[in-house]
Amino acid sequence: MTKAILKALFAVIVWGASFVATKVALQYVVPTALVWLRFGMGVLILGLAVFLDKQFSLPRGREWGYFALLGFLGITFHQWLQSTGLQTAQATTTAWIITSTPIFIALLGIFVLRERLAWYQAAGIVLASLGVLLIVSRGDLFSLAKGQFGTPGDFLVLISAPNWAVFSTLSRPGLKKHPATLMMFYVMSFGWLFTTIIFLISPEIQQTSNIPMDGWIAIAFLGIFCSGIAYIFWYDALKVLPVAQTGAFLYLEPIITVVVAAVVIKETILLSTLVGGIIILVGVWLVNRPRPLSESAEEPA
Repeated sequence: MTKAILKALFAVIVWGASFVATKVALQYVVPTALVWLRFGMGVLILGLAVFLDKQFSLPRGREWGYFALLGFLGITFHQWLQSTGLQTAQATTTAWIITSTPIFIALLGIFVLRERLAWYQAAGIVLASLGVLLIVSRGDLFSLAKGQFGTPGDFLVLISAPNWAVFSTLSRPGLKKHPATLMMFYVMSFGWLFTTIIFLISPEIQQTSNIPMDGWIAIAFLGIFCSGIAYIFWYDALKVLPVAQTGAFLYLEPIITVVVAAVVIKETILLSTLVGGIIILVGVWLVNRPRPLSESAEEPA
């Protein structure tokens, strides 16, 4: 149990620091090159883990297309949105916005799956939305009425949240049939292949020869730890710990980003960002809060 907790904590700390590492790496490479380098390392590590666990098996039939779609959404498109967004968005702003992803998953459940929400879950969605608006407006909600929506990067990062919600929802059927590490290996492999095509036809391929040491350290951290070891540790923890308990660790991620960003890149911490972040966390907690048995019993089977 203790080992599983430490693994989950390690993954969350690494992911929390990933936004800062991305900001550092983007000083030397463009987003496409960063995604290509990062997930090339991640594919190698996950592939090694799959091989050592003797989990390897080829996808069958339509699974090739299924994994390709997930790879495009979860890796190619999602990471392009975040990396490009982080060129102008703060690392702390990005982390807090990403924390709102469960809200978009809940909205998908309402509009696509026709799921019913309890009143406190609806209140959580409203609260989290208010928190996001408070963050991107830097505390000036009236600026949104004037069409001023933070930085261009804030907008791209905000798009990445519902995109990840779609990716997560589509991933559920696959995770019921395949080991998590094996499935992530195929998803990441397809995402990296799509990024490779974009990378090879762009003039940015020569840029990788001029990356200084601190840039390579940031890229290696993203590839080896964030896209490789952290995923393995996270899924190892999920095998031992209850899903709710493991998921609770994710609440620490934006807090870790705030601390690391302040120490490493001297990013200014705005009061509106902290307040908005707390509001988002409360909203997400309300959305994920289990329904009382009395409410569940009243619903039709």
